[in-house]
Amino acid sequence: MFRADLSLRTFFGAEPKKVRGVRGKAPKRTCGARAGKSKSSQRRLRTAHMRDYITSHIPGTGGAIKEIPEDFVVTEVPSYLPCGEGEHVYVEIEKRGLTTFEAIRRLGAAMQVSEREIGYAGLKDARGVTRQTISVPRVAPQRLLELELSGMKVLSARPHRNKLKPGHLVGNHFALRVRGVSEGALDNATRVLEILKTRGVPNYFGVQRYGSQGNSHVVGRALLLGDWKGAVDALIGEPEAVRDERWRSAVEAYRRGDLDESLRLFPGHCRTERDLVRRLLERPERFDRAIKALNPRLKSLFLSAWQSSLFDRLLDRRLDRYDQVLTGDLAFRHDNGACFLVEDEAVEAPRALRLEISPSGPMFGSRMSHPSGFPRELEDGLLKEEGFGDDAFLREGGSHLQGERRPLRVPLGEPQVEAEEDSILLRFFLPRGAYATSVLREVMKPVEDSTIAAAG
Repeated sequence: MFRADLSLRTFFGAEPKKVRGVRGKAPKRTCGARAGKSKSSQRRLRTAHMRDYITSHIPGTGGAIKEIPEDFVVTEVPSYLPCGEGEHVYVEIEKRGLTTFEAIRRLGAAMQVSEREIGYAGLKDARGVTRQTISVPRVAPQRLLELELSGMKVLSARPHRNKLKPGHLVGNHFALRVRGVSEGALDNATRVLEILKTRGVPNYFGVQRYGSQGNSHVVGRALLLGDWKGAVDALIGEPEAVRDERWRSAVEAYRRGDLDESLRLFPGHCRTERDLVRRLLERPERFDRAIKALNPRLKSLFLSAWQSSLFDRLLDRRLDRYDQVLTGDLAFRHDNGACFLVEDEAVEAPRALRLEISPSGPMFGSRMSHPSGFPRELEDGLLKEEGFGDDAFLREGGSHLQGERRPLRVPLGEPQVEAEEDSILLRFFLPRGAYATSVLREVMKPVEDSTIAAAG
């Protein structure tokens, strides 16, 4: 156990570098961009902060994931089951190749229900096979059961009284196949999972949180500041960050001010980018008008990405002792999600060892509780690096964030690993808000974290 009054230099071994961002998760089809910063600065913003492994002494399995959808199966575990009466129908769906938002869009169009009235408990990406529940109001269950839509099928439909809201789930079961693994993969993966089960999984958001260009947190920061031009620039993208030639040309046209050409070149799937450019053509220089027309759910994702980037940076700085609570920490109780102030780290150490409690990190916002002492010093330092003061979340004209605490680690439930020819099959459970990439990263130890970015 170490003392909570250590200096920053002692804690890190040197003064921490002031790196200003990490990769994060924007909606699937949006590009990243400079948001008014230089290219070199933007590259720093896209740099991942997951610096090390807690199982660095165990070789990685290598390999690849998601070669076919069935290699990555996610099953949502709901907090409660529908009661059988009420105006909202809880629809359990299985989808392939669709994000949660796209599934909602298709369901809404088919049932003639506004997307905003459709509820969901958790977001799932487009890759792999995912099973989750969505709530649809004022629709007969039988209509939903008879529905046939490309990329998804309805497994069940039952009424309930309330709309599903984000967080109304216990967690997710994962069944992940890693192909092309190295010799000794079964043994190495087994050892890694044993350590993660004992110590807990580092609760990183990881690269999949920050979008294909790794800068959705930059959009979120601009929204929080009320910097509408910066937000639009970041959403449109940076040419060198886009692989598709036509898409890249569209971004280049935007950068040189040729909005007509940019709109003509943007591929049809870049709906957000096309809508922004179209609105700027209608009202040039009205970046506020363009950005305020975005779907509120997209704005929320960008703001959340900014919060996530700071949390990941804090976890990175505490990774060596991520499973230990400090005096001044707000400890997270895994049984009920409540937090309490650690007054004596030695007293609480046994509970942390049993994974009953964990140190928590910041999802910054106006209502977030703050730790004290050295943990508070670390968190305040992150805000200063971002250029924010105490009024960061209440700026007039900007966007509002309430904030919350998030555990620095989570329990790994029911871990299993099986050998299959040149593959291994991993099975485990993670509580809501935790990402499978944190487990895969420790098991595979990829050269680039982007190789597991789709595994969120």
